[in-house]
Amino acid sequence: MAVTVPDGPALNAGIWKLYREFFELAERRRRWILETDVPWDQCNPNTPPEIADVVESFCAVELFLPDFVGKALPMARTVRGRAWFLANWGYEESKHSLVLQEWLLRSGARTENQLEEVANWAVVGEWQLPQDDVRGMTCYTMCQELATWLHYRNLRLLLGNTDPALNKILSLISIDERAHYDFYVKVMKLHLADDRAGTLEQLKRVLNGFAMPVTHLLADSARRTAAVKNMNIFNEALFYSDVLVPILTTLGIDKAELRNRALQKKSLPPTTPR
Repeated sequence: MAVTVPDGPALNAGIWKLYREFFELAERRRRWILETDVPWDQCNPNTPPEIADVVESFCAVELFLPDFVGKALPMARTVRGRAWFLANWGYEESKHSLVLQEWLLRSGARTENQLEEVANWAVVGEWQLPQDDVRGMTCYTMCQELATWLHYRNLRLLLGNTDPALNKILSLISIDERAHYDFYVKVMKLHLADDRAGTLEQLKRVLNGFAMPVTHLLADSARRTAAVKNMNIFNEALFYSDVLVPILTTLGIDKAELRNRALQKKSLPPTTPR
C-alpha cells in the first residue's frame, strides 16, 4: 500500500506557488481545442501503418488514465499544489488520448470497432504506483514526463510534414508534456533543498530501474516496445543521452555525486513491483 510522507509547511507552500504559476501560464499560452486547433482536413490516409501502430500504442497507454490519477491522488490529497496539479494533468492527458484517437479515425488508420477493441483489452491489467511516497513519485514522474516528451518529439521528427494534422497533434502534445516535466523539475529542486541526501538516493533508485508506465500490460507489449526501439523513438541509449543527462544537468547534480551517494540513516521505503 502506498504511504504518504508529509511535506513540511514551507515545501507545501512552495509547491502551491509552483502550481499557480504552472496553471496561469497554461491558461495564457497552452490551452488548445481539439476541433479547431488541428488541421483535420490535412490528415494523410497514406501515412505509413507503422506510424499508426505507434500512435495506437500511445493511445493504449493513455487509457490507463484512471489508474494514473486514481492511485496518485490519495498520496497527494493533503498537499493542495500536488493534488491540484494531478487534476489538471489528468485533464490534459485526457485531451491527448482523445486527439490521438481522433487522428486514427479521421486518417482511416483505424475504425471505431478497432478502437473499441483497444479500449477493451488495454485496461485488463491494472497499473500500480512504481514508488510508494510522494518524493519517490516526484522523481519517477519527472523522468517519465521527459521520456514521454521524447517519444512524441521523435515520432514527430520521423513523420516530418507528410501528415500536417498528425504533426500538429504531436506538437501540441509535446508542448504539454514538456510543461509537465518543467513543473516536476521545479518540485524536485524544492526536495533537493529540503533533503538533498534523501532525494538523491531516491532519484538514484528511480534512474537505475526506470521503465515507462504500463508498457508491460499492453497486448503484444514486446512487439510494441520493439517497434518504438526500431524506429529510434525511444531506447536505452536515448534514455541516457536525452533523459538522464539533461535531468542531472538541470538539477545541478554531478554523476559522481549520484553514483557515490551512500544510504542515509533514515531508510527509504522500498519501491512497489511494476
